[in-house]
Amino acid sequence: MTSTSGSQHSTNISYRFVVIAALFVTCLITGNILIVKQVSIGPFALPAGIIIFPLSYIIGDILTEVYGYKKARSIIWLGFLCNLIAVIAFWIGGILPSASTFEAQSAYDRILGSTPRFLLASFVAYVAGEFSNSYVLAKMKIATKGRWLWSRTIGSTIIGQGIDSVIALSIAFAGVLPTQALLIMILSHWLAKTIYETLATPITYMVVAYFKDKEHSDVYDFNTNFNPLHIN
Repeated sequence: MTSTSGSQHSTNISYRFVVIAALFVTCLITGNILIVKQVSIGPFALPAGIIIFPLSYIIGDILTEVYGYKKARSIIWLGFLCNLIAVIAFWIGGILPSASTFEAQSAYDRILGSTPRFLLASFVAYVAGEFSNSYVLAKMKIATKGRWLWSRTIGSTIIGQGIDSVIALSIAFAGVLPTQALLIMILSHWLAKTIYETLATPITYMVVAYFKDKEHSDVYDFNTNFNPLHIN
């Protein structure tokens, strides 16, 4: 296995990369649908998306760790595009006239007809959180010389999920919930997602080791342009 810089690794796309990219997008879209249901987990009141959405951050860690920030960036934007397509499709499906045999329009609207405010919160938080997560992991990998994978997967999650939670919940609930309740919600979301990532660390280690071995890839982003909008 050889280590490469962000500007030198191969542009070949393997089926493993396609699989992990598909899993990333699936987790993102599924998590955004599940978010409409609130569940109680111990002392936390959390969206049901907590069971799968954090996986997108774990997969994002794997993408950055194995393939580098450049490829992770492309998948983050792919996820954004796919989620946007899903939202538009749900919206069109909601406004089309219902068949006489369809009696669940109100349920459809409640589950899939997210308000513009929630959509804005979701999209902005996703972009900010995922890119922060990938950037921090890539920089920490260089700083640690590739050692202590746990430190960068957890460290990047603390930053990425923190930014995600603050932005998403602030946009969605500022002025709706009392400030104290909003702060408690943000803290509980951030803490639950960080705990999730921490508990998943052994699995992340195994998957990263597998992909590095099979892909012969272990990218260090020494010369990478970290601008999220940079397309190359």
